[in-house]
Amino acid sequence: MDQFSISQLSQFSGIKPHTIRIWEQRYNALQPKRSEGNTRYYDGAQLRRLLNIVSLSKARLKISQLCTRTDEELFTLLKEYYPTADEQNDYDYFVNRLVSSGMSYDEIAFTRLFSHCLLRFGLETTYIKIIYPMLNRVGLMWSSNTMPPSQEHYITNLVRQKLFTSIDSITAESGESEKWLLFLPENEFHEIGLLFAAYLLKSKGKQVVYLGSNVPLNSVNDCLKDTGADNLLLFLVHKDLPENISAYLEELSELVKPGRTYIACNKELTGSVVPKTSFKFLHSVDDLEQEIERQKRLNSTA
Repeated sequence: MDQFSISQLSQFSGIKPHTIRIWEQRYNALQPKRSEGNTRYYDGAQLRRLLNIVSLSKARLKISQLCTRTDEELFTLLKEYYPTADEQNDYDYFVNRLVSSGMSYDEIAFTRLFSHCLLRFGLETTYIKIIYPMLNRVGLMWSSNTMPPSQEHYITNLVRQKLFTSIDSITAESGESEKWLLFLPENEFHEIGLLFAAYLLKSKGKQVVYLGSNVPLNSVNDCLKDTGADNLLLFLVHKDLPENISAYLEELSELVKPGRTYIACNKELTGSVVPKTSFKFLHSVDDLEQEIERQKRLNSTA
């Protein structure tokens, strides 16, 4: 699908519908089309144009001037006014630019923006303030059938590549450090959060055994026996019936050490699933960092 309502443009750009209409009326910023039923809609090119205008407005350029520019002129301005290390602080600017670059399959622009974010903010802030909101927006666009699956896969895999590179840049710790086993259960494939957790743990001096996505429990069990991992961390991302999740967690509880298994998921899932286990639920990066610090204090007093 390549048709967007003005409310969808508002969701994806962060600009209120009323403001978008004013930009149209005053400056001819966008040119909506009409369906056979005479309903106004916008196509993908119009969405990218809006994202580019919003991004450049964050670089202190006037809306009245931006809206009259051609798409090619906007692309040129984006290169010219690319934020330097001592100016741009607006995270939403980078969210818009990364989405726009991904929708255009422009790996060079995407990589340049991503690298700039890493240099300016560091990976942790980049993940929390830019990558995570960007993926939420991409997911919304995909689930509402306003972004082709190919674009969603392209953007997601670019982020995966960047995270793998960041993880590889960290020197592995010795066998004496605490060991964490990370995986996604069967039928779980969205591993961006798991990859960031691997980076965070390695940056804190932990050993990480990374199994990736769609891992059956028997493989987890074999790995636990072979590695003697101290902690286990998994993400539950896709929605399932509470009884199915409870059954899975009950089965998992028979394999792992009490108090050493962490489930990263949303709070809604925690409220609907109450396993008879000692699993610890994590709902944010802060939760994981606090648990790492808690274990550090416990180990120092042991």
